[in-house]
Amino acid sequence: MPGHFEPLPGGGAAVALDDVEISIIRSLAVQLLELIGPGPAEEAGADPLAELFAEGPSEPPADPVLQRLFPDAYGDPEARPADAQEAAEQRARSAEFRRYTENDLRAGKRENALAVVHSLNELSSAAAGEGGAVLKLSPERSRRWLGALNDLRLAIGARLEITDEDEADDLYRLPDEDPRKPMVMAYLWLGGLQESLVATLMP
Repeated sequence: MPGHFEPLPGGGAAVALDDVEISIIRSLAVQLLELIGPGPAEEAGADPLAELFAEGPSEPPADPVLQRLFPDAYGDPEARPADAQEAAEQRARSAEFRRYTENDLRAGKRENALAVVHSLNELSSAAAGEGGAVLKLSPERSRRWLGALNDLRLAIGARLEITDEDEADDLYRLPDEDPRKPMVMAYLWLGGLQESLVATLMP
């Protein structure tokens, strides 16, 4: 079980994590929460209807990580529009779609990251002083973890400017003194966790 998820009887998944691994995943999840930011209701105050009726942004985020997490829904970023009119229409469609979907996407990603933090906090409390523990996730939390692991890899990949897995393999061969090396190792490690969790949850 160390280093990869395994299925639990009745559903869900389990993985053995040491204290360092727990700390790294928790720290990354907290950073992801800070990057995603609060929901519209939190920004507007305590109005329970604020988030329900709040519209999202119409422009893509400036941060490259948020661009990777919340990409435009229309158009191939590698393809050039045929003319100015097509480009304008594409921007308008993307803006409209983003306005009505980004808040929900952010809420889902926030809930996934929070599920990771909460489950690791519970694990740390239960295994205090033991040097590590076995994390056991329900089917619902397993799905939350899968979403969060994907988002974390997207975020780290954006910071490393990785666009495909071949580039990740090249980065793996970086010398130890390269400042990107710890981030690359985290990217690859999270990828292994993600792959094992996907395999565990497949019927």
